[in-house]
Amino acid sequence: MLDRQFKWIFFISLSIIWGSSFILMKWAMPHLTAIQVGALRIIIAGFFLLFTKHQYLKGITKKEWIYLFFVAITGTFLPSFLFTISIQHIDSSIVAILNSFTPLNTLLIGFLFFKYRFNKSQIFGIIIGILGTVILVRESAVLNPLDNYWYALPVIVATLGYAINVNLIKKYLSRLDPISIAVANFLLVLLPALVVLIFSGFFKISFNTEVLISLGYTTILAILGTAIALMFFYKMIQITSPLFASSVTYTIPIVALLWGILDQEQIHLSQILSGLIILLGVYLVSRN
Repeated sequence: MLDRQFKWIFFISLSIIWGSSFILMKWAMPHLTAIQVGALRIIIAGFFLLFTKHQYLKGITKKEWIYLFFVAITGTFLPSFLFTISIQHIDSSIVAILNSFTPLNTLLIGFLFFKYRFNKSQIFGIIIGILGTVILVRESAVLNPLDNYWYALPVIVATLGYAINVNLIKKYLSRLDPISIAVANFLLVLLPALVVLIFSGFFKISFNTEVLISLGYTTILAILGTAIALMFFYKMIQITSPLFASSVTYTIPIVALLWGILDQEQIHLSQILSGLIILLGVYLVSRN
């Protein structure tokens, strides 16, 4: 009973937090590059978790560390850069809609590697989701000809990473506390992120007011939208299922669209309709 109540608390919280993450990435990038924001997001979140929750690293087995490495790469390291690269070229609200591909990819990865089985509704949902994505990218490219919608591809790759991530956690890491998973996750990618940041030219920047504001947005993104949100997400995977956890992408685009409108992004009816087609596909995929 408590798990049923908590899963909806986590679901709503993550919808708001992650739905706001896309606009935070956008606001951070006028004075920082996409690579710098991605690296800083990992580094700040990593140090926050290691300083506050380092005791949760005890008791992790060698075999679990191997799975945690793949979880860290697919669910944290690569998506942190892929999303910022996309948002640098296309609207943050469109990126949020494309993120809805996560549950579809969760089912596909589960079927291919974790012995999931499709039903007819889920197959239909995958087809609808793919169709909606093609329509969204096509319509967005027509409406915003100056944007390069090839940069939708990094988002799709990131959702594949998330799909691998949630399936690995559910199958191999359910024994671990969600905080342990989050802390170990960032410990494993902290050094690579530091290397990336060093070679990104970050330490050659003149730290004026605009850069400090961008760093402020990145810090909020890292602590709230990454470290705390991941602990919520990993807990939700453990008390529900990979498909339910990934279906938080239903509501993330709604929050992101609202932020996009407030930020004066040009949102057209055809884009909203194609987004709804994607969400219909996601809904069908997530049905048991």
